Amino acid sequence: MTDLSSKRVLITGGCGSIGSSLVRRVLQDGPELVRVIDNDEGRLHEMKTKLGAQYPRRLETSYKDVREFHEMRQAMEGIDVVFHAAALKHVGIVERDPFQAVRTNVRGTENVLRAATETDVEAVIAVSTDKASNPVSAMGATKLLSERLTVAANESADGRNVRFGCVRFGNVLGTRGSVVPVFVEQIRRGGPITVTDPEMTRFVMRPRDAAEFVVEAFGTTTGGEVVVRKMPAFKLGTLADALREQYASEFGYQPTEIPTRVVGSGPTERYHEKLVSADEVKHAVEERDRFVLFPNDESMPSEADGNALSGEYTSADARRLSKAELLRMLDDVKGKLSTAETVP
Repeated sequence: MTDLSSKRVLITGGCGSIGSSLVRRVLQDGPELVRVIDNDEGRLHEMKTKLGAQYPRRLETSYKDVREFHEMRQAMEGIDVVFHAAALKHVGIVERDPFQAVRTNVRGTENVLRAATETDVEAVIAVSTDKASNPVSAMGATKLLSERLTVAANESADGRNVRFGCVRFGNVLGTRGSVVPVFVEQIRRGGPITVTDPEMTRFVMRPRDAAEFVVEAFGTTTGGEVVVRKMPAFKLGTLADALREQYASEFGYQPTEIPTRVVGSGPTERYHEKLVSADEVKHAVEERDRFVLFPNDESMPSEADGNALSGEYTSADARRLSKAELLRMLDDVKGKLSTAETVP
């Protein structure tokens, strides 16, 4: 387990679904300071109110935007470790306005990396997504560029003792705007549950598991790696059935009263998600619960022989969760499924 007890930690996008889970996870290690930055004033206030009383000397919140380099430079003063979680991540929104995603996901990441090389930061771990693997959407393309910038920063650190790495994983259960709260809101209204295709598969993990994976990457990366989490998957139809059984009675319906409507997939939706593409396999090493992607042949460890990945890793190949397993995972995030944060 990675120990952050003596560290001063900066978390960008710390009020987001993943960022806030990461804040709570890092605080458990008793660090000297956790500095949270975000451009959501309301959520910064909420975090300071809820967590500030519990960690009055360790939690610091600040309204800052990764799009502004000078703000990132200020945020990193006195910081040892940076967890970069700030991003625009909703595929549909980014597809309609990719210019904003470039400003946040690409230029914002560049600002974080540049600021880290100009201060005494020892490590930056950037949070990426499965959609960066052989991307088909604008959001995925910007996150791929974010990964590439982070990996390249190791070669341009001007001799400074700072390392850069990325983590890549799929869906985090119950995050704002994701499929689970959308389905719950549709059930609250009496349906229908709109499913693109019941046989489509998606990776999934709990927020606390995502946060733990990010922290572990800080302790295991040497610089330049993209660390990919092995994840279970589910069928969209299985998720719809599980949520219907769990929530229909809570909203005054019988499960049989909530219909499902198949609406078909959009132009940027994959039938199965992809965490490691065929093009990345040659520089991928398989470990017990993760894959490690190296930037080139020279960076591959000599002991990697025999552990190379044989083919791409998609949600079609992953272990499939049952309805019962999905419901147990949902119990962990039930408090996050506020209908106020779902579709209007």
